[in-house]
Amino acid sequence: MSLKHILGLDHVMVTVRDLDAAAAGWKRLGFTVSPRGTHSPHLGSGNYTIMFGEDYLELLGIITETEHNQPMRDFLKTREGVERVAFTTSDAAAGVLELQERGIDADGPVHFGRPVELPDGGVGEAKFNVFRWPLSEDPGGIRIFACQHLTRDTVWIPALQSHANGARRIIRLEVLSADPKAAAAHLGRLIDETAQSDGDGWSVPTGGNRADILFYDAAGFARRYPDTVRKGAASGGAVALILASDDLEGAKAALGPLAEAHDGALSVPAQAANGIIVSFLPL
Repeated sequence: MSLKHILGLDHVMVTVRDLDAAAAGWKRLGFTVSPRGTHSPHLGSGNYTIMFGEDYLELLGIITETEHNQPMRDFLKTREGVERVAFTTSDAAAGVLELQERGIDADGPVHFGRPVELPDGGVGEAKFNVFRWPLSEDPGGIRIFACQHLTRDTVWIPALQSHANGARRIIRLEVLSADPKAAAAHLGRLIDETAQSDGDGWSVPTGGNRADILFYDAAGFARRYPDTVRKGAASGGAVALILASDDLEGAKAALGPLAEAHDGALSVPAQAANGIIVSFLPL
């Protein structure tokens, strides 16, 4: 039985060393990027968001070193890229209890917020309750947590949801693992979903119509992407993010010489997107 309080993948966090430079880089890829946000002091982080219909990307960087962001700082010592992903929870407190009842030592809930610049020139606040699975539970090298949105209207702002590359939603996050079957089973156990064999690897649905997470080995990774696209990708962990676009021609124009067409997709090399391949498929 699926977890009652987990609704599927909410957002993917791309952890970067230079937050403002990363935002400029993703704008060059045809994304509409939000104004910069600053999280509550105990988190010590700042962000830019790239909003879609029900999910989004978050560019995340360190502003002040805190105990809470130590794992992120450790990650950045070796690479940039997707260090963790968030699932939507309908009730963070109930989600913690549900996991604890299953023998998983969930941490939280924690409340935090950040100021938001609104299109009318005003300032609102985005508020969240979050909880996380234990840090030791990192299937395929990916940490996971859950996010309850308390103020959706200050996060999903319509002006931020239209992109020159036509991106509309996240289809899939792809993770490179030495043992993809075991990594997929690990994630499946944590979110109570069944891992399924899927071509090059093993796929785990995250719930509803939200994105899947696919695990494959180095051979599967090489079959999916040309060498030029894989350039700059890590040797393990999250390596590719697949997005649905309703305008592939717009994406091709926005991406310019960075775009490489292959197997019906249009991909940006990992070295051009903070260590993660960004690939577009038709909606």
